Amino acid sequence: MQLGTRWPVGSDVPERLGAAMREAIAGVEADVAHLDTSAWRWTLTWLESRPVAELDDGTVVRQHADGTVSVEEAAS
Repeated sequence: MQLGTRWPVGSDVPERLGAAMREAIAGVEADVAHLDTSAWRWTLTWLESRPVAELDDGTVVRQHADGTVSVEEAAS
């Protein structure tokens, strides 16, 4: 695993992420827009050279080996 970066919700997503990851992250942010996310951050790591972005609430956006992207929502 390789640590990438952290960024606040609503800020620019790292440019090195592909369109599918960026779209999924934007979708998650739209889903939590009604909450106070001012202190929330994304953490980007790389697992087997594929990006994994985890939101402070536990939501995970992951790119798989076949290029698909999944969103694992945080447990309520």
